[in-house]
Parts: sequence; structure tokens; C-alpha cells
Amino acid sequence: MSGDAGKTPTGPAGAPWRYAPIAIVVAGLGFGYAMGWHRFLSLAYLSESREALAAFVAAHHVRSLVLFFVAYTLAVAFSFPAASVLTILAGFLFGWLAGAALVVFAATLGATLLFLAARTAFGDVLHRKLGARVARLADGFERDAFGYLLVLRLAPIFPFWIINIAPAFFAVRLRTYVAATFIGILPGTIAYAWLGEGLDSVLVAAGQSGRDISLRDLVTPEITLAFVALALVAAIPTIVKKVRDRRA
Repeated sequence: MSGDAGKTPTGPAGAPWRYAPIAIVVAGLGFGYAMGWHRFLSLAYLSESREALAAFVAAHHVRSLVLFFVAYTLAVAFSFPAASVLTILAGFLFGWLAGAALVVFAATLGATLLFLAARTAFGDVLHRKLGARVARLADGFERDAFGYLLVLRLAPIFPFWIINIAPAFFAVRLRTYVAATFIGILPGTIAYAWLGEGLDSVLVAAGQSGRDISLRDLVTPEITLAFVALALVAAIPTIVKKVRDRRA
């Protein structure tokens, strides 16, 4: 990365404050769990409250959109592990199209805020603290950051919050991170919002059978395989580029 945009303060004056943003994230996550807010980010809560939530959205549609956008952004920025559930909720409340549009902007904003917080604290740690071999791996990632990030976003292999933070350890340009995040989460967002739009019948059936619903009831092996296949397709240009570089 050229210039000083990707660097973090390392001098005596900047060092104490560089960890402040990530400390706020950790403190906010801990406070949220201490207050029990994580209970509202579950399919069980959605099942119990779906009628009240739908009625609120019908009565206050614009306010609901704003509140949901803010809540989703904060949930992602503070690393609450509930992106899938919230995306399903968006589809349930607003329909798959509006829900997916709402989520992709909120998720990108929240992920970017978390990325900036982590980069401020740990942005140069790989090159400063780790060995030459790891530094070479970092250089390889940085040379094709968009391709690597796109594959990681498309493949549901790692939790969403891990992929939000991991690029902060590399010299990834902010615009590259934002573009790869926005594009990479689109397919999954649309799929989960689509699941959410048809969720009511699943919730009713689960309630009648007397059991709690889980993501396993919604995310089929076929959907998971489709995401993996999409990620493999996205990886082809990066693989071809690496092969050409080695031959050269």
C-alpha cells in the first residue's frame, strides 16, 4: 500500500491511543453479553416475537428500516455472531429484496468500522513481530487482496467477524476492503434474505411440533455447496495469476 494511509501510529505519542478503538469494540461486546442482548439475536426470539415485530414494521415502516440498519451495523461492528440470523430477520420483516439491500449496506459499513478499529491497533504487527516467512505470505495476500477477500467472503468457511478483522493485519487498501466486502457478501445476503421471506411457515411448523428452530432447518447442504462452488469460481483468476507469476 502506498503512502501513509495503511500505516498505524507507532511513536510514543500514538501508541497508547492506537488500541482505543479495538478496546471499545471488546468492551461493547462484553457489555452487550452482560446485558443479555444476544438473546434478541436468535431464531428462538424471532419465533416468539414475529407477530409483534411484523406489526411494528407495518405501523412504522421507515422507522423500522432505520432502526434495523443501525442495529445491524452495530452488531457487525461489535462482532456479535448473529449476521446470518439478522439477515434472515431482514428478509422476514422487509421482503428478500429490500431486506438484502438493507443488509448489504449495513454489513459493509459495520465490517468497515471493525476493520478500521483493528487496523489502527494491529495493522503492522505481521511485518514488525513475525518472521520473514509469514511476512512473505502477507505480501502475497496484499498483492491480490481483492481476490483473496472475495473468495473468503463468498465461502462460508470462517465466521463473518473473523473475515472482518483478518485483513486488518495486512496492508489492504480501504477501498479494496469495502469493494470486496460489498460484492462478496451479496450472494449470501440474497440467499439468507430469501430464506427469511419464507420463514413464517417454517416457524409455524416448528411451533406446532413443539421444538425450537435452528439454522440447520433453513440452511441445506445444497445451499452450502452452492456457496463453496461460487467461491471456487471466484478463486480461479487468483490461481491463474499465481501460476503465471511463478512461470515468469
